[in-house]
Amino acid sequence: MTLSAAPSSRARTLRQRARRNRLRRLPAHLLVALLLLVVIGPLVWLLLGSFKTQREFLDEPVWALPTQWNFDNYVTAWTTGNFSQYVLNSVISVFPALFLMLLLGSAAGFALEVLVWKGRNGVLLLFLAGIMVPLQMILLPLFTVYFQTGLTGTLWPLVITYTAAGLPLTVFLMAAYFRAVPREVFEAAALDGAGVIRAFFLIGLPMMRNAVFTVGLVQFFFYWNDLLIALTFTNSGSLRTLQVGLLNFTGQFGTVEYGPLFAAICINVFSMLVIYLVLNQRIQKGLVAGSVKG
Repeated sequence: MTLSAAPSSRARTLRQRARRNRLRRLPAHLLVALLLLVVIGPLVWLLLGSFKTQREFLDEPVWALPTQWNFDNYVTAWTTGNFSQYVLNSVISVFPALFLMLLLGSAAGFALEVLVWKGRNGVLLLFLAGIMVPLQMILLPLFTVYFQTGLTGTLWPLVITYTAAGLPLTVFLMAAYFRAVPREVFEAAALDGAGVIRAFFLIGLPMMRNAVFTVGLVQFFFYWNDLLIALTFTNSGSLRTLQVGLLNFTGQFGTVEYGPLFAAICINVFSMLVIYLVLNQRIQKGLVAGSVKG
């Protein structure tokens, strides 16, 4: 009787302990479920809304499912809504700016952290000061300069503004990443006869691949979703970027075409979500690359 009672008591104790652990973890599980509901709920509502007709938006409850699962709203958004032109304008304005920003920012970070020259700390402080300048304060002077130089009516104001606005943060981050690279690597390259430009392009830049990728992706999301700058410097329908173009789904008398609007937002949101999920590991590698001294 004593031998049989001992395992039973031990099993009861283990069950009670497991039950207490589950109850202890219950608040955390409820919090995670609430956060998932807050994040996923609007995405599901947005996706379902992209299949509804204008009548369903106006007459049916918000939580009602669409009566038909067709892609007419997506076709309307892409063709009649001129969505393809807006995407092209975003690509033309964002990617050249991104290339210039990363090239100049990486070169500046290399010069500020690897090269030894007088006054480099002061120059770094100037770049840091650029981060603290609100972009809204300089939009009007920039518009005046672009108008006087004849750049209005093109996408050049967006390219120039995106490049200049992203440089301070890019230089600061790239300088932090270069700080983690052992100086012996560049000293060995100098002993082998490599000049500054060769050391940067053949040694420094390849070592910063994950860092450049991460900084570029962060800046890409920021400027791809930009509305303020694009709305300020685009003065015609043919120059509208994606975010400005989403405002174009308002009818002649102020009536919002909800179906095509939701479809256009779905294309934008879910494409960005897919890009992030696919490149998530590269982003994490780049984020921790500059946190450890090599």
